[in-house]
Amino acid sequence: MSAQIRPDLDSIPAYVPGRSHPGAVKLASNETTFPPLPSATKAIAEAAELANRYPDNQSGELRTALAEFLGVTPANVSVGCGSVALCQELVQITCSSREDEVLFGWRSFEAYPIITQIGNATAVPVPLTQDHVHDLDALAAAVTERTRLIFVCNPNNPTGTAVGRAALTRFLDAVPSRVLVALDEAYYEYLRWTPEDRPDGVEFARTRPNVVVLRTFSKAYGLAGLRTGYAVAAPEVITALLKVHIPFSVSRVAQAAAMASLEARHELLERTDAVVTERERVYRAVSAAGYRVPPSEANFVWLALGANAVPFAEGCAEAGVLVRPFDGDGVRVTIGDPHENDLFLSFATDPAVAGRFAGG
Repeated sequence: MSAQIRPDLDSIPAYVPGRSHPGAVKLASNETTFPPLPSATKAIAEAAELANRYPDNQSGELRTALAEFLGVTPANVSVGCGSVALCQELVQITCSSREDEVLFGWRSFEAYPIITQIGNATAVPVPLTQDHVHDLDALAAAVTERTRLIFVCNPNNPTGTAVGRAALTRFLDAVPSRVLVALDEAYYEYLRWTPEDRPDGVEFARTRPNVVVLRTFSKAYGLAGLRTGYAVAAPEVITALLKVHIPFSVSRVAQAAAMASLEARHELLERTDAVVTERERVYRAVSAAGYRVPPSEANFVWLALGANAVPFAEGCAEAGVLVRPFDGDGVRVTIGDPHENDLFLSFATDPAVAGRFAGG
């Protein structure tokens, strides 16, 4: 007799990462093409020499450094094995049964419904607007007595769209204080809005005990392979996260690289300007070719292709470029180096290709 496994796992889809293929240009996983800075590489090598020792389970030095950077206290910061691990921990600290509900916009980060089901809670997806932006009014209206957690991915993955400070303020005012709101800001560093409009989750978290903001070193800081994310929230939320944290899941190497990268943040964040420049170039090109593309505030663009998403991605792969299709919705294209983007554009803007796929 085989071991008994939860029967509902059969209904839970496995998370599917972006495809890789030797020799192909990979624009499927929202990675940065820039390697770690020399200072981070040195920190990685030095930390690896102590791999026989357990890492600091509470990431004390990194939490202190983040607190200083963000203008909060270490008691307001938690570190996880990528921000997605923190997402799962948030479900764990807020939900205890199928009666509990987790709300999120859809389409959004595909891990949300998966981690909700794994946490034995009920996922409640709320459609985006026709412009592929979070419908915050609909999200607030979907709150019930069973709602325990709301994810707002801002900028949103995979559409790249964002909601501003005023809209978020109205939304948070409308959400009961008993409901925890997670502002998932994995792509925060790619926003290019004015200071008045720029949504900053840390500012909300400072004054609202039911708000937690999630950020990561995987994107703008270029440490996707080392898995380090962090949460900023009220101390009682952080204390709860620490209770469900998988022991030693943030390695010594990851902590060292994150601290070195944080110290070099000005140089790293300057790199995002080059990504944004390329993002705008790609956006203009595919828009001119007739594709429906919402303005992006992330390191990718979204082609609203509907039923053509998978055929377009397959054709793109045959042309040597891997992009990320979401069946029935669209295709997400990570911004790479200029020559990689050129290869994608040569396929997407070819008159025959655009004639077949543009317009969704």
